[in-house]
Amino acid sequence: MTGPVYRADSPALRLTIELEGLTLVYHRPSGTTHVLGPPAPELLAALAEGPADIAEMVRRLQRLHDLDGGGGIEPVIAARLEELEAAGLVHRG
Repeated sequence: MTGPVYRADSPALRLTIELEGLTLVYHRPSGTTHVLGPPAPELLAALAEGPADIAEMVRRLQRLHDLDGGGGIEPVIAARLEELEAAGLVHRG
């Protein structure tokens, strides 16, 4: 893996509810509820497979979703992971 490696808490530590195109995530360790839109829930699902850098996240997401592999997706995924990190749902290291 190259670049920062991202991790998420176990899915067992999150209660997730789909609601009209959004995902409500209750994060048990923090006691905080988050309202997430795509692709944030998909990123959390991809991290449920284990820690990953951006390149691995792209591979996981491409395996599950119809993504353009033109190279422009990495900055988008990196930005969304930073947002999830700021929210306390994803951690580096």
